[in-house]
Amino acid sequence: MDQKLRKLLRPSRGIYFFILGGFCAAALLTEQYILAGVEAAVTLLVLTGYTLSRNYRNRKIQQFLQSSPETLEGISKGDSPFPAVLVSLGDGHILWANHRFASITGLKDSLLEPGLEEVIPGLSTDWLASGKSESPHDVTVNHRRYRVYGVPVHAGENKGLMMGVLYLCDLTELYQVRDEYIRSRPVVCIILIDNFEELTKNLTESAISTLNARLNDAITKWTEEYHGLLRRLERNRFLFIFEKRDLDRAVEGKFSLLESVHEILSPSGLPASVSIGVGVDGVTFEESYDFAALGIEMALSRGGDQAVIKNRFNFSFFGGRNKEADYRSKVRSRVTANSLMELIGQSSHVFIMGHKNADLDAVGAAMGIACLCRKKGKKASIVLDRDANAAERLVEEIAQVPEYREVFISGQDALLESDNRSILVVVDTNRPDQVECKPLLEAIPRVCVVDHHRRAADYISPVVVNLHEPYASSASELVTELVMYAVDSRDVLPIEAKSMLAGICLDTKFFNVRTGERTFEAAAALRRMGADTTEVKKLLQNDFQDTMAKYQIIRSARLYRQELAIAALNTTTTRVLAAQAADELLNISGITGSFVLYPDEDQVIISARSIGSANVQMILEPLGGGGNTATAGAQMKGVSTKEALDMLVASIDKFYES
Repeated sequence: MDQKLRKLLRPSRGIYFFILGGFCAAALLTEQYILAGVEAAVTLLVLTGYTLSRNYRNRKIQQFLQSSPETLEGISKGDSPFPAVLVSLGDGHILWANHRFASITGLKDSLLEPGLEEVIPGLSTDWLASGKSESPHDVTVNHRRYRVYGVPVHAGENKGLMMGVLYLCDLTELYQVRDEYIRSRPVVCIILIDNFEELTKNLTESAISTLNARLNDAITKWTEEYHGLLRRLERNRFLFIFEKRDLDRAVEGKFSLLESVHEILSPSGLPASVSIGVGVDGVTFEESYDFAALGIEMALSRGGDQAVIKNRFNFSFFGGRNKEADYRSKVRSRVTANSLMELIGQSSHVFIMGHKNADLDAVGAAMGIACLCRKKGKKASIVLDRDANAAERLVEEIAQVPEYREVFISGQDALLESDNRSILVVVDTNRPDQVECKPLLEAIPRVCVVDHHRRAADYISPVVVNLHEPYASSASELVTELVMYAVDSRDVLPIEAKSMLAGICLDTKFFNVRTGERTFEAAAALRRMGADTTEVKKLLQNDFQDTMAKYQIIRSARLYRQELAIAALNTTTTRVLAAQAADELLNISGITGSFVLYPDEDQVIISARSIGSANVQMILEPLGGGGNTATAGAQMKGVSTKEALDMLVASIDKFYES
């Protein structure tokens, strides 16, 4: 059988008949009629023999398929119930096909052996040659969708002779039912009016009713496009359920409700804003609603005025381009202060940890928490890398104070000292990958977070006490409010007040950016507690060499989009200098955003600042970064500065074009 089958599968000779026909035509054109007649007779004779041989080959192939236990026809001992085709795995030529395959593809018997991809574009046999039994891609033939299965066929003991039988399973109706099921899956959406309290503050009942009617009309008009069910749950919260088929239209429209609702103004001129949480792909309505609630929580923790889609795996963000308005409540700070003090009182040891390469804000916030622990009589340790931080002067000064001689410890020492009654307070970051010591975060079950950056998708969880306010200027401002409610001002040491004020000054650029009423209240309180602004100013000074290096970075900057300054360095520098250079670039007239990139071992670090419409947090978030609208950063591993620059420019373009 092996030798016979090898003879049957020799390459097609159809092309030779065209060549012979060409010779006949050439002989006729040269008036060699006898030669032309002989050539025509020989061609006809060879063609007849080839046709008979081809028919014989087809019969033998069909007999082989029916007798082979490897094929479906061999199992069924009859005609295949599916369209089937035999192909050569080497070149993809069709060797044989049953009538069902020929009828759906229009394959006709000819002298030439067509390739499989010529008959069904996009269908190859690479997957079958690699040992798989199912094609990774479905095929469409005459508007019908088929799933392709296959089995390799070995011709006897000849291992070099490789063929494959492919079967096309018509799943068009199944796909239609599946697609309709997917398109009709329920999507649960929660619409929340972010600033309802501020909009209705000091208004009469008549004015509140008028404002409510306008808000209802705007939300109803937007939801009518999607033919869903809208119900008002509370005075500022709506539940909207629609089908997944309409979600793509909402995404393409970038959730236009976010912009249209801004046209609604309170009598005082405050524009309304909404947050939208969308739950997708939940197994049940309850799970989809939980996803939507998580989306709303994420939107609010990122400043509101945006839509967040939460599916089973991740978050997608839309909007959030505008700067955050301050909707914080002092009640929350007071409640958080009481909860945190109670938790500290129940603990055996309090560990305080900021982000890697801790700056003045992280150290200042940590000192405020340490003040609370000292008031409660509990031991506090600040987890810090003494060799890699951006607050060396302040750390050295703190270490000289008797109450804080042994407050700074390493992550490894903290792991050894922790027990089951320890708590961990994370300040100035909300991402688990950015903390000073991630193993410590994973080892201590009770974790508190105090942060002012926009919430990232990989948020620290679970959290016992959470004070996350993206409207605040700094983590030190938030901790200052906790200190104001939890302890008497006389119990705060001057070094603690100085540290917290230094953190506020760092993140606000001495009260020039992201500064609100609460920021000045916190600064005034710290001043009364003994903070010296002159001493704080000295902490932020650079020496002569660092100052010259900073201006070298500024000198290398280039203008992009007429308002952005980008400095891409080929040599490393310090994070402090990069941040200061980014700040300094904003002092140039016409510059509203700045980016400084520099290599640091196997990664590229980006420091970004903004005082204009560019939301640097949204620009750097696709690159793995985070922060807030005015201040952000990113660490890109495994890329060169040139590659990081190209990715940054692409992210900037996407932000401006969206």
